[in-house]
Amino acid sequence: MPSTLITGGAGFIGSHLAEALLARGDSVSVIDDLSTGAMANIRHLKEHPRFSYVLDTITNEAILAELIDEADRVVHLAAAVGVQLIVQSPVRTIETNVAGTEAVLRWAAKKGKLVLLASTSEVYGKSTRIPFHEDDDLVLGSSQVGRWSYACSKLLDEFLAIAYYRERDLPVIVARLFNTVGPRQTGRYGMVIPRFVRAALRGAPLRVYGDGQQTRCFTYVGDTVAALCGLLAEPQAIGQIYNIGNPQEVTIEALARRIVALTGSASDVIFIPYDHAYGPGFEDMRQRVPSIAKIRALINFQPTLDLDAIIRAVIESERELV
Repeated sequence: MPSTLITGGAGFIGSHLAEALLARGDSVSVIDDLSTGAMANIRHLKEHPRFSYVLDTITNEAILAELIDEADRVVHLAAAVGVQLIVQSPVRTIETNVAGTEAVLRWAAKKGKLVLLASTSEVYGKSTRIPFHEDDDLVLGSSQVGRWSYACSKLLDEFLAIAYYRERDLPVIVARLFNTVGPRQTGRYGMVIPRFVRAALRGAPLRVYGDGQQTRCFTYVGDTVAALCGLLAEPQAIGQIYNIGNPQEVTIEALARRIVALTGSASDVIFIPYDHAYGPGFEDMRQRVPSIAKIRALINFQPTLDLDAIIRAVIESERELV
């Protein structure tokens, strides 16, 4: 069975992916600097005979090169994540995403190792063509608005990956993830569902930024992991870009009120202007809805959990931590 290196493997998605690959019989190695990941996410895997981990950054190229050399393929999840982190630390965002990805691709190319690059729905930017298709034009905001540094850095990651594929014959797959949620996701850095659930369980107000009418689509982490595993196993995915998401759309205000109802909370829903939350000049995407026709045609991908089931799974997980 193949061996897989997961960068950012102690993170929310990475730890779930590690579990799934081990269950399939893979050997899994993880590198993570714990900047947004946590040892608690992989502690239960430490004694597994086919699991290993290294606590380091992917910019330590001596370690990265050795790990890539020992693996058959790489799933590159390590990245700066979350709107708050992006706004607060744009230099870290750009350096982590671009330099880290370039290092992964360069060392993978030396050995011809398959790389699955996790990108983001953020790259669609201000596009108003709904739903988003993988070959759509991408519309980013001004470089003077730090909000778009994450989208731009991840888009550059995509360009790098496709360039390595076309120019250097590196087998590459790009997956654009749409708001993956589930157990183990931190509420830090603006992750909305765990942030809302934790507030509701405490009886605290749920803080909705802006007017709450912006819409998002949320994908259960188990569905995202199933899609990633499916792409890894499909040779026709190489050189292609795929949306991974759940097209069920909800406004952020409606999301907050559903979480209040499903937790049985007495929490209020309050509205915070963007400028108060993120500083002057913040811009947001009004809608973010994926077309999943391309990945469905390739691997028959179909989300299994609807929004209420996703929220209930997060509520259950958060209650276990109390």
